[in-house]
Amino acid sequence: MHLFNRKSFERADEGRRRVLRMAALATLFAARPGAYADELTRTPEQTEGPFFPDRLPLDTDNDLLRITDAATPADGEVTWFSGAVLDAAGNPLRGALIEIWQCDAHGAYLHSRSGNAENRDGHFQGYGRFLTGLSGEYGFRTIRPVPYPGRAPHIHVKVTRGDRHLLTSQCYVKGDPGNGRDGIFRSLSPVEAAAVVADFLPIEGSRIGELAARWDIVLGVAPEDG
Repeated sequence: MHLFNRKSFERADEGRRRVLRMAALATLFAARPGAYADELTRTPEQTEGPFFPDRLPLDTDNDLLRITDAATPADGEVTWFSGAVLDAAGNPLRGALIEIWQCDAHGAYLHSRSGNAENRDGHFQGYGRFLTGLSGEYGFRTIRPVPYPGRAPHIHVKVTRGDRHLLTSQCYVKGDPGNGRDGIFRSLSPVEAAAVVADFLPIEGSRIGELAARWDIVLGVAPEDG
């Protein structure tokens, strides 16, 4: 006889609500028809950095705020980070694996050599991945990136397709004063710099002060390429 498990049901229901919320945000930020009449600026390559996780978390999904079924969420400003993977003509790239990683709200990475490791937030996943569908869209629930010594707030992003590496880059907070002091960001031309920033804006009506950031990733690869 199957017994009703209320906690399991509530977790599943919460998961469905998150999926619907992500879909709603994708619709909210969807590109307008004709927005890609001209060739898009390609997202520039940026260093992977030394702190790609040297041990993956227990959970590697696209919700970085909760590890498995933990009751306690991560510290930080809740952010819905989404966009689409496109070619320079604006065509979506399906089947692309998007990996993101970033430091937690205390400036610590999920890495054995990270600074401030003793204060690392054990509730923050630190890493997530998402496989794009037909529309090329990706989406993550994470935190607004924070600065740490020597770096402006940023989210690391890697894009692969099958065994083919397509891009490693970083997304920065548009208008953050730390950008002008960040050596990696300053190495970019003005056009390239504009392609790696995103607005992190409050979501109207959110009772917990959630943010949303839309960042499209533009590659020099056609959707039909293998």
